Amino acid sequence: MSGFEPVGSDIKWQGKIITAGVASYRYPDGRLVTRDKVWHPGAVGILAVDAEQVWLTRQPREVAGMTDSLEIPAGKLDVPGEPPLQCAQRELVEEIGMHADSWSELSGFYSSAGFSDERVWLYLARDLSAAEGGAQPEEGERIEIVPWPTDRLDEAISECQDAKSLIALLWLTAELTRGTL
Repeated sequence: MSGFEPVGSDIKWQGKIITAGVASYRYPDGRLVTRDKVWHPGAVGILAVDAEQVWLTRQPREVAGMTDSLEIPAGKLDVPGEPPLQCAQRELVEEIGMHADSWSELSGFYSSAGFSDERVWLYLARDLSAAEGGAQPEEGERIEIVPWPTDRLDEAISECQDAKSLIALLWLTAELTRGTL
């Protein structure tokens, strides 16, 4: 497959988190293509696991019409210059009030590469301990902390509709089945 070069963009809308517009690209044969594009700062997802459970959250996702989305702890890369791992460590405390002594990057992926540049970094957090002061959700967040038994992961997967969380839970199921975690 041949490459391409970005040749410009036309921003149509800018919000607090995302920017939307049209981006143009030129291929080596000279052909110019345009694509609707959503620019996003990126995000992290945290698979927080201890000896018997994975730590999940339930929260409303108004944009998708969901009153109680079951998800792994996660957050946006919304602090300028903050590396993804540092963001994950911050979000784990904010969302479920936990620290982890062991961190591993599991994967990185684009949430929907056909129209957005949002990249999600997925981390495994182990050796968990309670953070002083507990969970500290951002203003406007309504987060319920859900410690989910790992022997019932199939139920969590059936209930979950969030892509990053499904990727993480399916990975965890495979590792537990192989006995490598």
